[in-house]
Amino acid sequence: MRIFDRGKPMYFDNYKQFPDAQLDMKLLWEYDLDKIELNSLRNVVVQRVIERGWPQDWYFILNYYGVAGIKESIKKIGYLNDKDMYFVSHQFGIPLSEMKCYEKKQSANLHWNS
Repeated sequence: MRIFDRGKPMYFDNYKQFPDAQLDMKLLWEYDLDKIELNSLRNVVVQRVIERGWPQDWYFILNYYGVAGIKESIKKIGYLNDKDMYFVSHQFGIPLSEMKCYEKKQSANLHWNS
């Protein structure tokens, strides 16, 4: 299965070959690891993997949350730098206009524009 329908495979298109991939819990350093519930922190986990994750972290979230769950989270993330924002938009086929982080950047009152 291709992550999106543009004919090109995603970098992690073979994620189902890594069902035992584990999330590096250092990405969630400020949370109590004994009490952590990955389902309730989905948006945080996805954002951390986008910003700082290694391939095994990508394989983990793709297997754990599924492509649809990750797309839903990406749309809700409040901030991503431009590089990460354009990467996930391209890889998951999400229009920038559907991403909260893009909308926030467009509506930000920049110093030189005020």
